[in-house]
Amino acid sequence: MRLGILIILIIIGAASAQAGNVIQTVSRGDHNAEYTRAIIRLALDKAGYDYELVVHPGDLSAARQIRDTREGIIDVMWAATSRKTEEQLLPVRVPLFKGLVGHRVFVVHPDNLSLFDDITTVEDLHPFTYGQGVGWPDVQILRDNGFTVREESFDRLTIMVHAKRFEAFPRGVHEPWGELERRPELDLMVEPNIMLVYRMPFYLFVTPHRPELAKALERGLMMALEDGSFDRHFYQSVNVQTTIARAGLSKRRVFYLENRALSEETPLEDPRMWLDWCRLVAAEGDATPCQGDESPE
Repeated sequence: MRLGILIILIIIGAASAQAGNVIQTVSRGDHNAEYTRAIIRLALDKAGYDYELVVHPGDLSAARQIRDTREGIIDVMWAATSRKTEEQLLPVRVPLFKGLVGHRVFVVHPDNLSLFDDITTVEDLHPFTYGQGVGWPDVQILRDNGFTVREESFDRLTIMVHAKRFEAFPRGVHEPWGELERRPELDLMVEPNIMLVYRMPFYLFVTPHRPELAKALERGLMMALEDGSFDRHFYQSVNVQTTIARAGLSKRRVFYLENRALSEETPLEDPRMWLDWCRLVAAEGDATPCQGDESPE
């Protein structure tokens, strides 16, 4: 399957090299991908960049996607950032999900749910084993904060939770419900009371062979932030609406973790780039006073 994707990309890339600004990318077609493709179009339209976005279906590993983007087989990819990825590719440092990806809830087997009932500190979470995708930046973040992590391919992670091979699979707070609905044969649920929070920008990354594309995306995203269209797209998206409807944000115990893998160029001081936590909590209709942005500094 992955070899087939590579061959298709090479053939189409060669055939379209003279056909204008064709942008090649690979997507597994989930809500994250749908949202990101719309953001790409928003940014390039704002920037006045003439383009044709060609999306190839596929589910590449993180390492393979980075390699293919570095070599120019893929023009643009999207992922949670790390220093290593930023050194290999051209990062567009506007967090696409305004930090929402770093708000993590647990996918668990119902038999393991009671393990998390009496958690009061981060240290209480350390005895358990957590599943994450191979090469995900979250793996090192969790390990740096004292967690035991087992890496698996994405398509095996929910299967392994179902088989009780590890106690929990942390997912972005907007992600697990749709994923579980696509696997009704597995005995899984979302743990309702705990959330891990760490700074996790989710960027567009452009091949080093297309610096003009990286500049156009950055210019367009900044224009969208300035005129409010970025926030309108974000807060009206399926990702955010699912979070508001199902996550129970105001009822969760929040544990903050440190992300030591962020580069010095991370735009931590620009509030436009990060989600408004009070806005999400208020949208739940909860009467509890909001204490401000719950994202870690």
